[in-house]
Amino acid sequence: MGTATTPRIRNVALVGHSGSGKTTLTEALLLRSGALTRAGRVEEGTTISDHEPEEIARGISLSLAVAPVEWTAPDGETYKINLLDTPGYADFGGAVDAALAVADVAVLVVSAVDGVEAGTELAWEQCTALGIPRIVFVTKEDKPRADFQRVLSDLRAAFGSGLVPLELPLGEAEQLHGVADVLSDHGYAYDAAGRHHDEALPADVASAEHDLHDEIAEEIVSGDDEQLERYLAGDVPSATDLERSLAHEVRDCLEFPVVLGSAITGVGVDRLADFLCELAPSPADRLRTVTVGGAEVHVAADPAGDPLVYVFRTVADPFVGQVSLFKVLSGTISAEDHLVNTTTGATERLHGLFTLRGKEHLPTDSVVAGDLAAVAKLSASPTGSALARTSTPVRVVGPAPRPTPFALALRPVTQSDDDKLSGSLARLVAEDPTLAVERTGTPGDPGQTVLRGAGDMHLAVALERLARKFGVNVETEPVRIAYRETIARSTQAEGKVKKQSGGHGQFAVAQLKVEPTPRGSGFEFVDKIVGGSIPRHYLPAIERGIIEAMASGGLHGFPVVDVRVECVDGKFHAVDSSDMAFKTAAAHGLREALTAAGTVVLEPVSAVTVTVPAALQGEVLGDLSSRRGRITGTSALADGRSAISALVPEAELGRYVLDLRSLTGGRGEFAAAHDHYEPLPENVPVPTR
Repeated sequence: MGTATTPRIRNVALVGHSGSGKTTLTEALLLRSGALTRAGRVEEGTTISDHEPEEIARGISLSLAVAPVEWTAPDGETYKINLLDTPGYADFGGAVDAALAVADVAVLVVSAVDGVEAGTELAWEQCTALGIPRIVFVTKEDKPRADFQRVLSDLRAAFGSGLVPLELPLGEAEQLHGVADVLSDHGYAYDAAGRHHDEALPADVASAEHDLHDEIAEEIVSGDDEQLERYLAGDVPSATDLERSLAHEVRDCLEFPVVLGSAITGVGVDRLADFLCELAPSPADRLRTVTVGGAEVHVAADPAGDPLVYVFRTVADPFVGQVSLFKVLSGTISAEDHLVNTTTGATERLHGLFTLRGKEHLPTDSVVAGDLAAVAKLSASPTGSALARTSTPVRVVGPAPRPTPFALALRPVTQSDDDKLSGSLARLVAEDPTLAVERTGTPGDPGQTVLRGAGDMHLAVALERLARKFGVNVETEPVRIAYRETIARSTQAEGKVKKQSGGHGQFAVAQLKVEPTPRGSGFEFVDKIVGGSIPRHYLPAIERGIIEAMASGGLHGFPVVDVRVECVDGKFHAVDSSDMAFKTAAAHGLREALTAAGTVVLEPVSAVTVTVPAALQGEVLGDLSSRRGRITGTSALADGRSAISALVPEAELGRYVLDLRSLTGGRGEFAAAHDHYEPLPENVPVPTR
């Protein structure tokens, strides 16, 4: 594949609901461009994009795949279209984030059968938030129950009137055989090879097309003052004039073309590629904002500029090791160049450069501004790194971290698995930054290794990759809730150690007053010794003994918190007393106090914010109440959704992300953060340690 010039590059993210046809469309574009001789099928596991075993087994995309194609546009120029095929399943939204971080346009793929779905709405909202231009491709027009007009109506109802249909179907469902071009008033029929030829429009289609042409022409010229003036004076704009104006409006996110076709039969696929070349912005049309020394700077995709590279994805390749996918934001880079990680100052050598087409490596000598490529063995530059000629601090703002609401604890199967677990999890997180690893535990508790992610499938796939790529097998168990205990009331107790075994013995007596303190105040130790009943150099040992006894657990085995301990009196022996004796006596004293006064089990409570469509607010409020949640507020958002704030026990949130998706059809989102501890209600069984 040759090196494209920056104005002839199109970085295209294919986004949409899971199962809408993004991967099949990628195959169709590769086939129609000549990059493939036979299109793969998702059902057979033979597509370029879905080449990982986990994707083949499930029949869906699970990660971001890059597939460049060369395309000769109607103007005779050759373009390079970098297709970024993204997953539609909610658990793998991090791959969509990575794609949109380097895309200059998004193709929203919508099923002509299913229409606007939850994933469609989420993808649109994400593109809107990032200011990404969009083209909508209504696919599966050859399927039974396909209905372009219904889908167009749903799109406009969901996303506004800026959607501009540029095509109408010739036939539909099993009768689909071509498209009517709204701008040029031409009809195009397709042969079995996916190539089109002119065809006269049927009378009913011609009438609808002419009406739509007038509507769309007026919509387009209204954004171009010069063309609007000529239009109002009676000058009819040509299809070329309309396309030129529309390209500017697409770039500015004012209009969103809607085209249609079938990735299986090839209808409309070549025209989608043409529209990407003619209407979509190139990297040269969009400035990238970075921070240099704390100040924002706009970077243009100039091949002659200073080199600046952004790493947007990292892949663990079993043959070449770590592979880093990057976008050249500025300048031109060549194989064997040396660049500096602007965050760490580490120098990286760009060994062999290549472009990825699925898992295939296509070698290249240089990469120009705006293009995407890959390099192996950037060991000191993880996803999100910026590389430049010098170590000037440059930060490329990447996707915001996604919440990780679903968690599982991991238990290695063998000692060998245990030895490799930590390093392998680090490599797994480097490949998928939407995963997170944490270690729980207290001084008296070995804790758990916890893997966090977006949902159950996200973690299931991660563990399969952990076993396949790194040879580490684990079993899973629920994450233990961090319950705590505190003393129920104020009490006094005595801790005593008295041992004689010949020679030096062990002797210590500590009189303690133990009382609860306000929630969240922690531990307080107070010296109330008078008269020298205990020498002061033993007091630190007494405090350590109490702290260790608190960590080892109360009556139910949970760490003790929020207590105030006064050491009010005691006894010592000039020969037999020691730090160890007083430490042990203090621990005994605390346990005696807890036994005498009893303890209260405290459960962690999270502050939760749930964002849902307003129509679903009632169902979500009821569900939160059933989880012992206390609603603290609701508010209406500008986009028509509702934000619900609540305090919910952490024990009720283990599967909440899955239940919320089910309750809202995938349209609900939530974030949770620890807020405080409070006593476990009497009607809730005390959990076992």
